[in-house]
Amino acid sequence: MSPRPPERPGAQEWLPRGRAVHDVEALDRAAHDCHGCELWGDATQVVFSRGPHDARLALVGEQPGDHEDREGEPFVGPAGRLLDDALDAAGLAADDVYLTNAVKHFRFEQRGGRRLHKSPDVAHVRACLPWLTAEVAAVGPRVVVAMGATAGRAILGRPVRVTAERGRVLDLGDAEPASPFSPGAPGGGGPNKSSDGARLPRPTDAPRVVLTTHPSALLRVRDRAEREAAFAALVDDLRLAADAADAAGTR
Repeated sequence: MSPRPPERPGAQEWLPRGRAVHDVEALDRAAHDCHGCELWGDATQVVFSRGPHDARLALVGEQPGDHEDREGEPFVGPAGRLLDDALDAAGLAADDVYLTNAVKHFRFEQRGGRRLHKSPDVAHVRACLPWLTAEVAAVGPRVVVAMGATAGRAILGRPVRVTAERGRVLDLGDAEPASPFSPGAPGGGGPNKSSDGARLPRPTDAPRVVLTTHPSALLRVRDRAEREAAFAALVDDLRLAADAADAAGTR
C-alpha cells in the first residue's frame, strides 16, 4: 500500500475574517494555529515576521532556518546577521524593513542531533501563499525584495532565475496568473479565496519587485573575493529597491 499523500489544504482556512485580516498582529496570532500543510507537525513553531507594519520595503525569504524555528523570529541566525550588514551598507536600517518568508514553518531533514535545511516544495509555497498575500496587503510596501528563487516564485507565480533577472525593478502587473498579486490571478478557489468563498485580501496598489540572492547563499561561498563580490551585489540590489521605493513615494 502506498503512503497517504500529505494533507495540504492551504492556509486560507486559518486566516482571520473581517477587518482582522488587514492587521499584521492578528495574522501573526492566527498563523500559530495553521495546519495548511504538513510542515507544522515537525517544526517547533510558526515563524511569521518582524519589522514595522507600514514599511516601504518588504523583504521575503524562503523559509525559517534552525535558529529562527527555535527563537520564533525570521532572520536571527547567521544569514540574518549578514542581511543586517547588507542593509547597513545599503543605507537602510534593519528596523525600517518588513521581514518575512514565503513559507512559515521550518522544513528540515534530521541527521543525528542536527536538523539540516531542506528546501520547501512548490506545494508548500502555494499552501502558504494566503499568509504572504495578506501580509503584503496589510503592510502595503512600495517594493518587495524577493530573496532567492523560492521567494521569487511565490511573488511572481513562475520559476525565476535570480542571476538573470536581478538588477532591475519588475512590475507585478506583468506577473504570471499563478501569482496571487497578478491582475490575472484566477478568481475561483485556490489561494485567492477562502473556503466560504470570501476573496482574500490583495494589495490596493501592487508593489514593484526586485530579485536578489538569499543571504544564506553567501555563507556557502568559500572564496573570499567571490564572497565579497556577492555581498556587494546584494547591497546593490537593496539600494535599487530603496531607490524604487523612494521614486514610488513621489508619484
